[in-house]
Amino acid sequence: MAPPNESKPTPTPAPDLAAAAAADTTKCIFSLHDGELTIAAGDTSVTLLTGVPANVTLTPFADAFDHTKSSSSPPPELAEQAAANAHRGAFLGFTSPAATDRASCTVGHLAGDRSFQSVFRFKTWWSTAWSGRRGRDLQMETQWVLLDVPELAGAGAGYVLVLPLVQGSFRCAIFPTGDEDDDGVVICAESGSKAVTATDFRRIAYLHAGDDPYKLMHEAYLAARVHLGTFRLIEEKSLPAMADKFGWCTWDAFYLTVDPAGIWQGVSELAGAGIPPRFLIIDDGWQSVNSDGDDPHDDSPGLVLGGDQMTARLYRFDECKRFRSYNSGALLRRSPETFYDKSLPKAIISKAAEIESIGKAKKKAATHGDAAMDLSSFDAKIAKLRRELDELLVKRDAMLSNLCSDDGGAAAFSGEMTGLKAFMKDMRKSFPELDDVYTWQALCGGWGGVRPGATHLDARVVPARPSPGLAGTMDDLAVDRIMEGGIGLVRADQAGELYESMHSYLAGAGVTGVKVDVIHTLEYVCENHGGRVELAKAYYDGLSKSIAKNFNGTGIIASMQQCNDFFFLGTWQVAMGRAGDDFWFEDPNGDPMGVYWLQGAHMVNCAYNSLWMGQFIRPDWDMFQSDHACAAFHAASRAICGGPVYVSDSLGGHDFDLLRRLVFPDGTVPRCVHYALPTRDCLFKNPLFDQQTVLKIWNLNKFGGVIGAFNCQGAGWDPAEHRVRGYSHCYKPVSGEVRPADVEWSQREDTAAMAKAGTYAVYRCQTEELVLMTPDSEPIQFTLQPSSFELFTFAPVTNIGGATKVRFAPVGLVNLLNCGGAIVDVEHLSGGEVRMKVKGSGKLLVYSDVKPRRILVYGWEAEFEWGNGGKLMVDVTWKPEKDCVSDVVFCY
Repeated sequence: MAPPNESKPTPTPAPDLAAAAAADTTKCIFSLHDGELTIAAGDTSVTLLTGVPANVTLTPFADAFDHTKSSSSPPPELAEQAAANAHRGAFLGFTSPAATDRASCTVGHLAGDRSFQSVFRFKTWWSTAWSGRRGRDLQMETQWVLLDVPELAGAGAGYVLVLPLVQGSFRCAIFPTGDEDDDGVVICAESGSKAVTATDFRRIAYLHAGDDPYKLMHEAYLAARVHLGTFRLIEEKSLPAMADKFGWCTWDAFYLTVDPAGIWQGVSELAGAGIPPRFLIIDDGWQSVNSDGDDPHDDSPGLVLGGDQMTARLYRFDECKRFRSYNSGALLRRSPETFYDKSLPKAIISKAAEIESIGKAKKKAATHGDAAMDLSSFDAKIAKLRRELDELLVKRDAMLSNLCSDDGGAAAFSGEMTGLKAFMKDMRKSFPELDDVYTWQALCGGWGGVRPGATHLDARVVPARPSPGLAGTMDDLAVDRIMEGGIGLVRADQAGELYESMHSYLAGAGVTGVKVDVIHTLEYVCENHGGRVELAKAYYDGLSKSIAKNFNGTGIIASMQQCNDFFFLGTWQVAMGRAGDDFWFEDPNGDPMGVYWLQGAHMVNCAYNSLWMGQFIRPDWDMFQSDHACAAFHAASRAICGGPVYVSDSLGGHDFDLLRRLVFPDGTVPRCVHYALPTRDCLFKNPLFDQQTVLKIWNLNKFGGVIGAFNCQGAGWDPAEHRVRGYSHCYKPVSGEVRPADVEWSQREDTAAMAKAGTYAVYRCQTEELVLMTPDSEPIQFTLQPSSFELFTFAPVTNIGGATKVRFAPVGLVNLLNCGGAIVDVEHLSGGEVRMKVKGSGKLLVYSDVKPRRILVYGWEAEFEWGNGGKLMVDVTWKPEKDCVSDVVFCY
């Protein structure tokens, strides 16, 4: 799709990549001959696929490039980078004997016993990691496969990425053959419409080789960027301001019952504890939605938990009555503390959960019980609970009437501001630290789209039909409900008008961004709209233009979007998106251990998805609850994930001590400069249920690196049952090891020099130990209990000149989980002094093998602690008048 007018770069001549690549005399390292796909580097050739059919094709990257067919020419520097690596890439594809809308081709059999890492869709919306050694180990809807080729390690081809692409109106994924004794690799191209057919799929997948798996990922997606011209890489976009900040999301606190007073109360609790949210996400529940059988001019009554709203449709573009009735100044004049019962949202949610539980029990009894069983007792219980829930909702509405008029009519008549705009204005007046407010929406408007006839747009209910490739994915309530109600789909040529209608209103009310959910609904309703790719292009183009116009080009978080065609078609403007599925505080299917094992599964999904999603967007590891049983486990991963940190705490449900280890007093966070990824020794492993692998993730700070180690064992995908389930025998202590080389220093130019350090000071967050390591040292051994973690901060040791030779390493503020993220600057001064600038307050730790003569904080001499092991600590304080940055000088 074309970029929005607001963000078009200055036109530059498109580079001739084919000519540039041809100038490189290096031959493409992939070849296809006599039914074998091989890769050659140096004097070694390795077979990757055997039994390759005659209709399978291989096209060197440079031969296939034609910038005149790109919808947007890439920046010259990106095209040059792609050209420099052209010999290490080629398109893998095939031709079909007859035109078809779904072409499936076994492109060969995975040769030998070769480890692979992959990511596949286990639900329509979500992807997870999977590793194996044979073609038969592949899962359906695989988004990419990374092959381990140790025979070519050191020769520039130790890893090979197989990357399904988009070609024309077709989108591609990888599948197994379905035969448990067959190692065939199937590439499937589908349009999503029987009216859209083709025979030529020669550029439907891409192969790329390299010795560094992280740089390989970047080079491959860079090649796809140059080839397709339909998306932008993360380095081409600006991050939303919220990436560096702490926030609160309303979902788990209220679900669909969210209201202005409750939001005010939640923000007030956090701000009052000295942890001010700098962004707020008003999640699902604020919109004006109703079901087809409801009054077309009123909100659906009684919505509480996720499920019932999934068949509801948007009937107007502004807020629901609970927000629409808000009167200007109401919460400025009267604090919710005086009238708002903060236990009521939990009571409403609990009652709704009881109804849901009885409903499930009834369904189970009807399915598995005696045909003659009397189900009336279930109905009686549900009716009783429903009456009790209705009483609670009436009580809620009466409570909110303290600050609302009847639909704002009288206030509007008098000229007083009402509704969402009035609420936003009052919030910012009372909470000036609140920079951003995002609101939730579905890609098609509401979960069920837009109600036909309710707006000026042409919306029609389209039956929802999942593609055949999703047949083996996990059962999903959202899919069931969408199938039940269909989607009120706005005509494709009105998609831009849909978003403009929604977003211009929100922007005018003071909202600064949107969380866009349920993104892959489009592939369910594309049959009569040109197929999934063409329908998606129209919607994503409209979305991109609206974000650029109404939300500064950056005000969006993508969610429920973990399928490759979204990333290839929808990320021109999107710079942040969810890396994992939802944070579940408990197993929705009732496994009592889900409180624990689901947390590790969430973490693994985020880590491995970041390998590919991080090329397009800054990975968002999602919210969590600070008072959860595994809250510290989550907090440690969020501390070093490199993205925003936000919670979904219920009212009164906060662990402020834990949050202070994540957040500065001004509501910003000590964010790493990269995004967290699995370490090399975790690739081709299963940290969920192999009983031996600790998930290790690495990231970089300005003056050091960090490794997070997490025992995530205990759950994962079951290919036989087609679901994520617990593996209780794996929920036990696991041991691991860590070394300086686990930190990928060279992934950024500004940190690459730290790889050359002769010695590192290593600080263990949990045990509070400080040790020295060299690149040749024996690794640090550790053992983690289930659902527990350790953070290792690595700080290069440098030699300070002057009269006294000193070995020095800046570690950071040890009261923070990402202690190294607090270091703003380190400067070696003449005369053997070191100046550090540190944001935050608490205990600053450095390694120093010599006791300093004195330490100055803000120019004043400060007391400090120094031990023979070189552990040097000094207190720093938070001073807003000093830009919240302490100036600390170590004098030797």
